[in-house]
Amino acid sequence: MAKPPIPLPQLIELYGPHLNYEPPGGWQDESIHPADKLVKTHCCFCGQQCGIQLKVRDDQVIGFEPWEDFPFNRGMLCPKGVKRYMQNNHTDRLLGPLLRTDNGFNATTWDEALDFTVKRIREIQEKYGKDSVAVYGGASLTTEKAYLVGKFARVALGTKHIDYNGRLCMVSAGTAYKLAFGVDRSPNPWEDIPKAEVVMITGSNTAECSPITTEYIWRMKDNGGKLIVVDPRMTPISRNNDLYLPVRPGMDVILYMSILNVILREGLHKQDFIDAHTIGFAEVAESVKQYTPEVAADVTGVPPAAIEKAALWLGNAGAAMILHARGVEHQSKGVENCSALINICLATGNFGREGAGCVMITGQGNGQGGREHGQKCDQLPGQRSIDDPDGRAHVASVWGIEPDEIPTAGYSAMEIMSALHSGEIKALVSICFNPVISLPHAEFTKEALEKAEFVCIIDPFMSETAHYADVVLAGSLQEEDEGVVANVEGRVLHIQKCVNPPKDARVDWTIFVDIAKRLGREKHFDYHSSREIFDELREASRGGHADYYGITYEKIDKQMGVFWPCPTLDHPGTPRLFENAKFFHKDGKARFMLTPYRESGDPVNNEFPIYLTTGRVVSQYLSGTQTRRIGALVDMYPEPRLEIHPRLAKQHGIADGDWVTVTTRRTSATFKAMVVKTIRPDTVFVPYHWPGKKSINQLTHRTIDPRSKIPEYKVSACRIAKTTDSSTEGGSQ
Repeated sequence: MAKPPIPLPQLIELYGPHLNYEPPGGWQDESIHPADKLVKTHCCFCGQQCGIQLKVRDDQVIGFEPWEDFPFNRGMLCPKGVKRYMQNNHTDRLLGPLLRTDNGFNATTWDEALDFTVKRIREIQEKYGKDSVAVYGGASLTTEKAYLVGKFARVALGTKHIDYNGRLCMVSAGTAYKLAFGVDRSPNPWEDIPKAEVVMITGSNTAECSPITTEYIWRMKDNGGKLIVVDPRMTPISRNNDLYLPVRPGMDVILYMSILNVILREGLHKQDFIDAHTIGFAEVAESVKQYTPEVAADVTGVPPAAIEKAALWLGNAGAAMILHARGVEHQSKGVENCSALINICLATGNFGREGAGCVMITGQGNGQGGREHGQKCDQLPGQRSIDDPDGRAHVASVWGIEPDEIPTAGYSAMEIMSALHSGEIKALVSICFNPVISLPHAEFTKEALEKAEFVCIIDPFMSETAHYADVVLAGSLQEEDEGVVANVEGRVLHIQKCVNPPKDARVDWTIFVDIAKRLGREKHFDYHSSREIFDELREASRGGHADYYGITYEKIDKQMGVFWPCPTLDHPGTPRLFENAKFFHKDGKARFMLTPYRESGDPVNNEFPIYLTTGRVVSQYLSGTQTRRIGALVDMYPEPRLEIHPRLAKQHGIADGDWVTVTTRRTSATFKAMVVKTIRPDTVFVPYHWPGKKSINQLTHRTIDPRSKIPEYKVSACRIAKTTDSSTEGGSQ
């Protein structure tokens, strides 16, 4: 039965208006709200996981202080970090469970909500089979919760369909790194960045998406290093670059192969390193011969001289690093893009040393830890493949089940939504995921959720996806529970509990435990604290590549983080991978990977001649469920804008501030123009944090990388037209 969204007036009655309340003088006015305690913990947003001290009074977070001793950010915070404390007391917080009725949502008791949830799960699985129910997790959950979500799906529900919103973030890089190195982790601590002689940043709006990382870049430049930036937009990090390569969207891999072409042509590769520590070089060297700078320039839009210079700088550097993020990975050939970057670093011997490496910039808060311990459809704790018999046996022994009771690999996040749409999957249990905004082709996602026979959402706020739910379970924020996360470096951090969830909201893991017990699986979910879950996770990960066995809460506090792998209690952790060029494949060698070019799944043509690309802005985070409720952040960038080059704007008679309708092969939407010189003339850009008629993911397409299964957000074809009708702002036409 179709489940249309609940009207906003009714939602306001249920959980309060969208206010951004601050008391007179502000929350941090000590004369009004003196703090009872100061808790050292971490920011809840991006993968940097900066250290922060939260002020607590009367079981509420009322402000913050810098944590200057924490080594990653040394007290520095971005605008989101400065204001993150304001969400804890927000009037939009869900304060208890809600059940959908014929007249909308009604508040209910936990017993009624959980009994109803279990009843519907049982009815659906008895009728359609175990795999008719799917589970979505999230990369902003603590690692304990991520581990528990994976175990809940496989042991409590018995379904193979479990995946998470990190499928929209890091999986192209993770796939490429596992292919090349046998392990999925950035190999370098961030303190290596200032020691590089050359840093190339590609597909990363570093200053807005990973602001504290920018400081490491400036230290590199202060030390005399050179900065290369590759991007269709001149984002703030490129204002101080030494070389800018304005690559055409979707053509990255050709640019990288051309850089390698020049390195090999000039004899700048390290043959001794290649012979001793790698496999597959000859095939890759042959494959890049055709991509001379002149050939690549015609396709990528980057001048041949700029390609030559980038290659010579990287090839001649004593130590070079390549940093990459979503601009590279959000493509239907995202794995090839990442592999091509790895090939450059392998060819130049840039691994296992200070200032040398190919490094993924993790996006989501626990994007690293959240993908290591079992909420990916193809992975078990410790980064074990779900198809590995030894790994299955080890995890099964920890869980107290037989190995064949662990389901095989199921669908990825995009495939789960497709199966909901087709009717193959009938029900969804989701936490920390807002697919109505974050998945491409939003109308398809809405149709799928309307077709579902049962949807359960666990969230601290009423997300846009929760409007389609049958039951909404009021969950917790990061500061309301204890746990660990792994930051962008692979440094495992301790999240300290600061306050309790408000009123009748509950800590997330207790919700899963109670559902599992009602499903008759209580002996496998006998937890009474996050520490108990973590101790089981440590054992489950033992012997895997992502080995957490030697990590404890106390050790993290003492060392201010512990880098995995950490196999024993007396092991110090592993800040830098591949020292002595020892890679994680059984033979100890890294793999060069072939990176053939493929056309985008949504190519430009005469009807849709302009590239549409998407991304973030500094004041917002992901789908905005949290940040769009903080007034000081909303004011920084209140609405999505269409960035457009003056030349393209002139061709269409568009001036700054005009309304522009963007049309793709899916639908149309209208945005206010921001005419800037910092974008390619064949490309437009819109950020993706907004819902409804303001959502750019109405327009994006559902093509996925065949190996990583990540959507191609960064490359869509569109046409544009000026409009005078502002009533269609951000809306479908």
